[in-house]
Amino acid sequence: MNRFYSLIICLFAFCGFAFPADSQFVVVIDAGHGGKDGGAVRGIYKEKEINLKVALALGELIEKNYKDVKVVYTRKRDVFVDLDRRTQIANRAKANLFISIHTNSTAARSTTASGADTYILGLARSAENLEVAKRENSVILLEDDYSTKYEGFDPNSPESYIIFEFMSNKYMEQSLQLAGFIQSDFKSVAKRADRGVRQAGFLVLRKTSMPSVLIELGFINNATEAKFLWSQSGQKAMAAAIYSGFKKYKRDFDKKQGRIAYTPDDEIKNEPLFDDSEFNLSDTVDNNDTPETKPVRSKTVQEKAGSKTATTTKARSGGVEYRVQFLVSPSKLSPGSSKFKGLSPVDYYVEGGSYKYTYGSATNLNEIIKVQRQVRTKFKDAFVIKVKDGVRVK
Repeated sequence: MNRFYSLIICLFAFCGFAFPADSQFVVVIDAGHGGKDGGAVRGIYKEKEINLKVALALGELIEKNYKDVKVVYTRKRDVFVDLDRRTQIANRAKANLFISIHTNSTAARSTTASGADTYILGLARSAENLEVAKRENSVILLEDDYSTKYEGFDPNSPESYIIFEFMSNKYMEQSLQLAGFIQSDFKSVAKRADRGVRQAGFLVLRKTSMPSVLIELGFINNATEAKFLWSQSGQKAMAAAIYSGFKKYKRDFDKKQGRIAYTPDDEIKNEPLFDDSEFNLSDTVDNNDTPETKPVRSKTVQEKAGSKTATTTKARSGGVEYRVQFLVSPSKLSPGSSKFKGLSPVDYYVEGGSYKYTYGSATNLNEIIKVQRQVRTKFKDAFVIKVKDGVRVK
């Protein structure tokens, strides 16, 4: 009898049934438009390019920080991809999430409207939401035999959108959760105006077999917002906000699956907070100051008594310490800057062309976590980094 049970166990192990590996989490990132479909265009600003750069930056963040996540792109270059093809890519990849990235616009040449919004599938409850869906869905007019492929759907006819009234989406709750996370972080991480989570009938979301959202990064016909979205720092900020929302969703997903629980180490992997200093430089020491392009030793920002002259000193060396990173600026900030929100003294280091500011220091991780909680009352997304001999350790 013992021999029989041993044989059964061996058979299950050989066939791979005894200890199945966890399936890989797959996220599909869809850069809207592309190729002959330029999307919204205003002067030098092109939606298809903004969408692609934010999509690639988002994918890079996920790939760098999550070994258990596979990133699939509907496009990685300037090519035209049919809407139904984008959905097929997600379904065939058996994706856990589908994130479609777009840039908003209005019919007018220019607008004062601004801010990001995140959509889930559903019937548009407002004329504004319907217009957004009509603009995004009009892409099918560039496709061959679109009338047959989309069963006679007319993107410019309000009557066609009635179908979304009767569609049941079993992933609506998860889609709404992801959209809420992302929308919250557009405000807290990227410092954008919050236009909220919305519903509309997007063909690209219609047949996805997973939680799905469509993001409108901002208005390309708002001159200030277009400049922000066209800039590298703006694109990184938007990607960081979406990534932060994804991170929250993934953490909750893993908990529900009984996988790895949250630990303070997760904070060390967080991406930095971005601000809008590039577009409001009145608070900088020198607007022409160009930061170094390679990491340098951490320095402490101090002020001489009775003077506004900034000085720097090398951070303590020897051994490993932890600090709380709370702010990133493309330009060097003056000592006592209002952007520090009263934190003093603060340290900074330069990496990737940006000044990265930290507060506090401890050799014990639990101690710095306590400091992090204090800093988060002022900077919601502050996180812990590790430093050795004044240099950040990754």
